[in-house]
Amino acid sequence: MPAKIRLARHGKKFRPYYFIVVADSRAPRDGKFIERIGSYNPVTNPATIEIDFDKALSWLQKGALPTDTVRSLLLQRGVLYKNHLLKGVKKGALTEEQVEQKFQEWVASSEQKLKNASSKMDADKRNDAKSRFAAETKVNEARAAALAKKNAREVAAAHAEEEPVSVTLAKPAEEATAVEAPAQE
Repeated sequence: MPAKIRLARHGKKFRPYYFIVVADSRAPRDGKFIERIGSYNPVTNPATIEIDFDKALSWLQKGALPTDTVRSLLLQRGVLYKNHLLKGVKKGALTEEQVEQKFQEWVASSEQKLKNASSKMDADKRNDAKSRFAAETKVNEARAAALAKKNAREVAAAHAEEEPVSVTLAKPAEEATAVEAPAQE
């Protein structure tokens, strides 16, 4: 029975969540499995990967073959590197202390790369927000200036249309009595 380390899909439509499982290669994707060794959530940024390191390492040493996606996840967590180093111990090329030292150096450099990538993403996000805010402010100022110019033109046009008031000193008596009387019915 060839064992595979692969993903079993769960979650909603367009919101996948995967379990990392060890299963018989003939079993269906989301069907029967031997053991669950972790989980993977690609929806979060960065993707969340939780793997039981010891279980994954033991299954690799027993001969379970990971799928391509799971292989990349195991590479990110260092399981495949540790398995490679332990094969060197079996062949006599390395000692246990050298394996632990090399693995700890790899873990430290991997964490540093992850921190750098995370800080770069945060900085890019902040810079993008600042540039979008500056562009929006510029557009709003242009709109405000255009509106002020339009309002100034309308006010000037309204003042130009106003007729100057002419002053008459006295009205003749005839015009004063010629006021219309209410209609009689």
